[in-house]
Amino acid sequence: MLSLDKYDVVIVGGGLAGLSTALELADKRKKVLLLEANPYLGGRTSSFNDNGMEVESGFHRLIGYHTEILKMLGKAGVNPDEIFTWEEDIEIRSVKKKTSAVFGVAPVFNPLKTLKGVTGNNRQLSPRDKISLLPFFTNGLKDYGKHPKILDEMTIGEYAKKHGVTENAFHFIIESFSSGLYFLSPERYSAYVFFGLIAPGIPKSYKMRIGAFLGGMTDIMCNPVARAIERKGGEVRTGVKVKELCIDETGSVTGVKTEEGEQINGNHVVLATTLFSAKQILLPEFGDHSWFEPMFKLPVMPAVTFQMELTKRALPKDRTTFGPGTVLSSFSEQSRTTFRHAYGRLSIILSEPEQFLDMTPEQTLKIVLEDTKRLGMDLDDHVFDYRQINHHFDFHSLEPGNNWLRPEQDTPVTGLVLAGDYTMQPYFATMEGAVVSGKKAAEAILKNKVQVP
Repeated sequence: MLSLDKYDVVIVGGGLAGLSTALELADKRKKVLLLEANPYLGGRTSSFNDNGMEVESGFHRLIGYHTEILKMLGKAGVNPDEIFTWEEDIEIRSVKKKTSAVFGVAPVFNPLKTLKGVTGNNRQLSPRDKISLLPFFTNGLKDYGKHPKILDEMTIGEYAKKHGVTENAFHFIIESFSSGLYFLSPERYSAYVFFGLIAPGIPKSYKMRIGAFLGGMTDIMCNPVARAIERKGGEVRTGVKVKELCIDETGSVTGVKTEEGEQINGNHVVLATTLFSAKQILLPEFGDHSWFEPMFKLPVMPAVTFQMELTKRALPKDRTTFGPGTVLSSFSEQSRTTFRHAYGRLSIILSEPEQFLDMTPEQTLKIVLEDTKRLGMDLDDHVFDYRQINHHFDFHSLEPGNNWLRPEQDTPVTGLVLAGDYTMQPYFATMEGAVVSGKKAAEAILKNKVQVP
């Protein structure tokens, strides 16, 4: 079945990368069609009903100095202050130290709390611990700029040991942020990626704070962007899975074929899927193409999120919390923010994710409840419902040596462009990286080899 319409651009994938690409091109009056395999938009930033329970694809936060996603929302007519509530501190709960500490993360919006976090919390971090972090961060940021490939050969654990970080500072700070942000232990996590999260924020530190969603991400963020694309003349279709690319006799990409047998033609195709899905589509046609060889070698890694509806609130405040030394790498009570219909709601990113992929949700729940108790939350008799959301292949690996395998958005194949946070741009597995990749994909098309009518 051949679609009668021909599009300037067909975009495969309705996550933030695809939405960003489509919005940029629709804004330039290009005829765009966005296709999403799921019945809802958002990809890794989606929210949906899972057999009667409202869930999200993962526990997400907006970093205040990430500006491109805010620009995208503004272009779509979305006021960020209406969909985010801004957190000015984080909490670290340590089972090893049997204590917790609160650190301010908004140096301009709440400088006193930020200063108090650094100079206080001496019960958790001694002055010696804090001082040991100075050469670690100073040298790490310097090496990020001057010796990136050397830095990417080391884990963050190795780098911390090299620069004399105390055991306690390593546990409380580095382990918290490495496993909490990217669900990898410090022994597996690239030092380049770790400092790559921090470095872009230094010039924008005055914007730093953390945004928590005030509702499901699909409903309050992704759907409004899709409606803006449609207002600008674009089309958005969900529940359409792309099976393969259409290739002409010259080797150019001319469209896509869906699993239902529909052929959709376009002057350009943007693959804005996960790395795993992009490989599945590209390998049959370009498996022996030298340009794609590094991308095909780029490993993927899993993520697992666990979400519990509770009959009481797990914590007195909705804020981002880290649990070093437990399977709760990062988590938050969300009954006052994202899931306000719930009496209590705990959303958790689990570490290390591989161990949970073959577990039943009941088995995972038992482990989670053991660790919530160790962190001061006794929830055994208060679990009303729960879901485990497995992402088997959704992230590119952030282990050492993999960063340089990431592809550019513009490919040497006429008519084919890539988008997704795995593509080369300054961010790693973040919403900001997805949006930036979409903008770069749109820029590649607008300046590209094939003339768009």
